[in-house]
Amino acid sequence: MSRDKNFIALLLTLALHAAVWLLASGYPFQHGSPPQAPQAVEKIVFLELIPPPRQPQPEPPSAQPSTPITAPVTVPPPDTALPAPTPAPSPDRPRASLAAPPPPTAEEWAFAANYTNKNSKGYRYSWGQQVRSMMGTAVEGPVQGVVRFRIEIAPDGRLTQVQTLWTTSAKAEQLARQAIQNMPPLPPTPTGQPLIFDKTISFSPFANDGPPIYRDDCLPEPPVFRNPFAWDGKSPQVVAAPTPTAPLDPQALADCLRQLPKDSVEAESASDQRLMDQWGSSKTGR
Repeated sequence: MSRDKNFIALLLTLALHAAVWLLASGYPFQHGSPPQAPQAVEKIVFLELIPPPRQPQPEPPSAQPSTPITAPVTVPPPDTALPAPTPAPSPDRPRASLAAPPPPTAEEWAFAANYTNKNSKGYRYSWGQQVRSMMGTAVEGPVQGVVRFRIEIAPDGRLTQVQTLWTTSAKAEQLARQAIQNMPPLPPTPTGQPLIFDKTISFSPFANDGPPIYRDDCLPEPPVFRNPFAWDGKSPQVVAAPTPTAPLDPQALADCLRQLPKDSVEAESASDQRLMDQWGSSKTGR
């Protein structure tokens, strides 16, 4: 019995010491739930957008006063064929130039004074060549241009009227008028009647003003095109067919053929070049 009492006393002592040690160490004796993880808190941040500082705008350049045009420059009508525009010369490329052609010789004026076909075609060409020969060298640039006149010449060769129809260069018109005023005396007109015609003077290094072709001057004139559907809105609508030109009678045809000269190589070359300028295309290469 004493032995059992000693064992029980020892257990009580050990239990008492264990309880004291647990109390001293802060061991919890009650059952508690495990700590929960803290919930995430959503934060809202407000950002204020500040615009960048404005850059100072450059002031617009002040308008320069335009230079007044001393001579009027009229625009040609839309149905008038003009030479193709040429590009402006670059600084590393010299400007193109074309010397003035020689004036008509005495033989050329003698032929022009007796050629009556096509409204004195030879006289009109020689007159234009004489004017161009007195205008000097044409240089590529803003001075080059084309001017068209309406000319009336009296039967004795005196110039009675010069009217500018249009021009693309005031300088070209000025030079042409100076040449017309200083022209030498001209021969009488071939028909003995006043000669009225329109003439274009090309003051350009790219002009092709060669002699005309005379071989077709005795053929009937092609019919003049008129719009068959043009209508004034009031009169009855009638589609007018073009009327062909009647051929020359035998005597007039013989007189015309007698005046035809033999076309020169220069005339053939100039005619081909005019056709190339009119119908050629840079896209097809011809």
